[in-house]
Amino acid sequence: MRLIAAVFFVTVLALLSPAHAMDIKRVVSPGGIEAWLVEDHKVPVLAIEWTFDGAGGSDPKGKEGLANLASTMLDEGAGPYDSQAFQARLQDKAISLGFDAGRDGFSGSLRTLTENRGEALELTRLALTEPHFAPEALDRMRASIMASLKRDLADPNYVARRQFYATAFPGHPYGGEVRGTLETLPAITPDDLRAFAKGQFGRDRLVVAAAGDISPEDLGKALDTLFGTLPAKSEAKPIPDVTMTGLGETILLPRPTAQTVMLMGQPGVKRDDPDWYAATVMNYVLGGGGFGSRLMEEVREKRGLSYGVYSYLIPMDHAAVVMAGGSTVNAKAGQALDIIRQEWARMAKDGLTDQEMADAKTYLTGSFPLQLGSTEAIARILLQVKRDDLGIDYLNQRDRYINGVTQADIKRVAQRLLDPAKLLTVLVGKPEGVSPTRTVEGGS
Repeated sequence: MRLIAAVFFVTVLALLSPAHAMDIKRVVSPGGIEAWLVEDHKVPVLAIEWTFDGAGGSDPKGKEGLANLASTMLDEGAGPYDSQAFQARLQDKAISLGFDAGRDGFSGSLRTLTENRGEALELTRLALTEPHFAPEALDRMRASIMASLKRDLADPNYVARRQFYATAFPGHPYGGEVRGTLETLPAITPDDLRAFAKGQFGRDRLVVAAAGDISPEDLGKALDTLFGTLPAKSEAKPIPDVTMTGLGETILLPRPTAQTVMLMGQPGVKRDDPDWYAATVMNYVLGGGGFGSRLMEEVREKRGLSYGVYSYLIPMDHAAVVMAGGSTVNAKAGQALDIIRQEWARMAKDGLTDQEMADAKTYLTGSFPLQLGSTEAIARILLQVKRDDLGIDYLNQRDRYINGVTQADIKRVAQRLLDPAKLLTVLVGKPEGVSPTRTVEGGS
């Protein structure tokens, strides 16, 4: 695996220069499967990323956690190989294969050296189309997930996130725990997993991106190998759009801790919103820019109320959130919350200074190439660009979009998004100086 990591790092050296636009090719396989490709033959490495949009977004009632459990099971034996043999072949050939279940889809990732590409494609095909879901492996992976859930229930940051999403999106998939619960996981059977794999992986929901040492012609053949035998249509149920609830609430989950965890948010902007770029610049200054952000300056640097405080944008397919969070000693919780809300209001009222605007644009454009630090990272970002329908030339146009943000854009977006009176706030700990609108004993 160290060899793959090394050649991935070398690959990016030829792609980071701003003087060279990234050449993205649209590839359509003989079977009609489309992918985007950044072709680079300088090192013998290939990365393929894919997602089935919406797949696994709505687990059956009482079987919550099914999609996530399936993501851990696909490489636990498939085709002629049991779990141990399948994993051994991956390791022996330095093949990295993984799956992930999220709120908006079910994704997969493959990394391989060119010399092992044939076996890597075949093992991936088997995992997608002939997984075993053996009872022994199921028991082992289920126990691992349940152990992680039990650990997280003692983590105030996790408890705050769970309560926030459950309050913001009740009755919607976004309000649930992707990993399921201690009650629902034991109900999932091998037959449930087989039904999931058979019904959710449809080519109609498939989005694919690739980067590295492969020609468009060979990628077309690889796409048919990987996905050509999957069903044409998915049985995944559409996930509905949802409006965030709980706005203006302050929810307290009492815990015998020395510090209070603070999490707050309100509706944000989706990735395809025309205001996305202005919101990105605004958020960098507000709390997304680390030690250079206003929240860190006011809460940590000037007053020493927190080791870290931050804000960020969460664009999901069917809702969006702008959030802030951090932690502070219980006695200072009320003061810290007041300052965060004041900065929220100040941004909405005054926007940015010219210097803040210039610094944010310089960072956001200058740091972006560092996100393309490996063949895998290029494929992953390319996949997201394709999913979000940003256009095949997006990576070459992004700087222009960021630099085109004006002060008027910032003010409009800040006034649209930031209203401290509408913040949904979740506190975990024993905060002083706070008057919650609701107290949840025992927690989420």
